[in-house]
Amino acid sequence: MTHRDRRPSRRALLAGVAAGGAALALPRRPARAFGLPAAPPPPAPARRIGFALVGIGKLTQKQLIPALRTTRVARLTALVSGHADKAKRVAAAEGVPERNIYSYETFDRIVDNPDVDVVYVVLPNSMHAEYTIRALRAGKHVYCEKPMAVTPAECEQMIAAARKAVRQLGIGYRLHFEPYNQELIRIARERELGALKFIAATAGTVPDPNQWRLDKKLSGGGSMVDIGIYALQAVRTVTGEEPVSVSARATMWKDIDETLAFSMTFPSGLLASCVSTYAAHVSRVDVAATAGNFGLEPALYYHGIKGFRSDGKPFAFADMDQFAAEMDDFAVCVRDGKATRVPGEEGLRDVRIIDALYRSAATGRDIKLG
Repeated sequence: MTHRDRRPSRRALLAGVAAGGAALALPRRPARAFGLPAAPPPPAPARRIGFALVGIGKLTQKQLIPALRTTRVARLTALVSGHADKAKRVAAAEGVPERNIYSYETFDRIVDNPDVDVVYVVLPNSMHAEYTIRALRAGKHVYCEKPMAVTPAECEQMIAAARKAVRQLGIGYRLHFEPYNQELIRIARERELGALKFIAATAGTVPDPNQWRLDKKLSGGGSMVDIGIYALQAVRTVTGEEPVSVSARATMWKDIDETLAFSMTFPSGLLASCVSTYAAHVSRVDVAATAGNFGLEPALYYHGIKGFRSDGKPFAFADMDQFAAEMDDFAVCVRDGKATRVPGEEGLRDVRIIDALYRSAATGRDIKLG
């Protein structure tokens, strides 16, 4: 038989097609009937972590809820508000069942809601400790907006409550999840432009005059606790050190700091000079090192952050949703039992330093830190 003769005949091809059609018409025999291993079942979808948002003001409606529409692990499952009509309107728009709407008076009933894994506290600063502790007592994990609280003592109480409840407590430091800020830290820690010598950080905004931020009873302070905390965070995370002494001077608006100029000294001898203000929209971090300088401007906005390096190397990343990133990260930590990178202890460190800065501004003296 020649090579050409080995080709199947037309009759054989038709017979094969007929046999194949008959096979398709028959019930499929399990793989094990042929001695083959059975195909594994499709993986179960990863469980999404339910978030209850406590407080549905501007940050919640403009940033958190839109972010939760895009998150892959976190999902919105409940709302807590003192305004029933607004809560119902938002819940209906976001597919949150009405049974998962709570008032501040009924908040503790959240203990019985299996839809809620995490309570995200988005309230005025003076209310952070109360609602964090109540949520932890209800057996929920907590993510709390910065500043963590208005006093170090409140922060310590929140941490103690989390430990007792065996639940995670995270603080809303969104820039820890933002690529420009992450790269800033990497350049510094890897000494790409030499040893660090000096850092200047400025953070400012012009607040809505009708917001609670200008009421010291609700905010616990002025520009420093609201926007200046970003400058403080930038310096601490870039250096990887904790300051050993601080000094501050303030200009006041009524009973809160409108502008606070402060300096910090670190164990390595590095110095930092920072400004927090309610007088202008400013946002810059500039790091001076032995072989050049690098930094961010703007440094802390929700979008549009830019990086610079004196050596001209690329410093650019795609824009992203910082709030979606922080909530998804915390959701993964809760789901998988991993420690959050922004725990309550980190929030406590900031509040202790801010407390020292206010004491320095009030007394005109440098404050040494333990």
